[in-house]
Amino acid sequence: MGILEKIGEIEREIGRTQKNKATEYHLGLLKAKLAKYRQQLLEPQGKAGAKGEGFDVMKSGDARVALIGFPSVGKSTLLNTLTTTHSESAGYEFTTLTCIPGVIEYNGANIQLLDLPGIIEGAAQGKGRGRQVIAVARTADVVIMMLDATKGEKQKELLTMELESVGIRLNRRKPNIYFKPKKGGGISFNSTLTLTKCNEKLCQMILHEWKIFNAEILFRDDCTSDEFVDVILGSRVYMPCIYVYNKIDQISIEEVDRLARKPHSVVVSCNMNLNLDYLLSTTWEYLALVRVYTKKRGERPDFEGGLILRRGCTLEHVCHKIHRTMVNTFKYGLVWGRSVKYSPQRVGIHHKMCHDDVVQIIKK
Repeated sequence: MGILEKIGEIEREIGRTQKNKATEYHLGLLKAKLAKYRQQLLEPQGKAGAKGEGFDVMKSGDARVALIGFPSVGKSTLLNTLTTTHSESAGYEFTTLTCIPGVIEYNGANIQLLDLPGIIEGAAQGKGRGRQVIAVARTADVVIMMLDATKGEKQKELLTMELESVGIRLNRRKPNIYFKPKKGGGISFNSTLTLTKCNEKLCQMILHEWKIFNAEILFRDDCTSDEFVDVILGSRVYMPCIYVYNKIDQISIEEVDRLARKPHSVVVSCNMNLNLDYLLSTTWEYLALVRVYTKKRGERPDFEGGLILRRGCTLEHVCHKIHRTMVNTFKYGLVWGRSVKYSPQRVGIHHKMCHDDVVQIIKK
């Protein structure tokens, strides 16, 4: 029996099993087996065969955004509208057959936007070049999931399920579980709060399925058995996702209002250029980027070329961005902006910067 047949059998077994207190151990074990087989499917063991044609492109710019969705939902049209790149778009499915990169210039940052071929159901098992598409999506900072507003919620559910099955977790926090395999001493299990979704016996059964008999486990959150399996695997990617509903010019205003109020959702029309500015500002927020301007002594700030950094960055990151040796000669910084109480304010190297701050670095 092949891996795909085993996965199908376990999924049918999970579907048949009632969810209650008596079956939670059985379900936990089945889910652990399912995760194990899916991992084997993604990372085949033994010698690799002839390599297929991949289409990953070199990472460039300050951030990377991946456009994924079913065929013919408007991914290429969005890329053509937001960037200067031309991606072939037409009224039939599978117009795009490879990865088309484009660059969005927004707030002084160069954001790389990748137009990926349409995903079809069963992409995680390799249908329709799905595995290559998902591999590129794993390298992105933010995923934009393009959905057809005229086709309801089915597309969103199917795409989320395909991405979940290959270890991409959308709009979810990493489980706060400490897990460390050991060479001896058995399984040490602790928790800092009362667990309602998982317990020590279930964790031991899951670990035995993975042939782990010595480990240290500490639950700091009330996590489920699925999240514990994710921590054991350690290959899960947690990334923000924006659900973009395209073709809103073809549905009623009440339906547009309902879709727009959903969490992490933006409604647009690529053909009529509706709400694309709001999509760009939302993408900027999800990328968590900040722009910092520099200033030389006795001169005006350089508002032409700002430095693009991640939210929560410190003055040390600014120094590294300018030149890697600047930290060694750093004395103090003068900062104007929202991150300080007074303008200018003298700050140290661990001072946290805000968006649109101006900094002057004084060297020793």
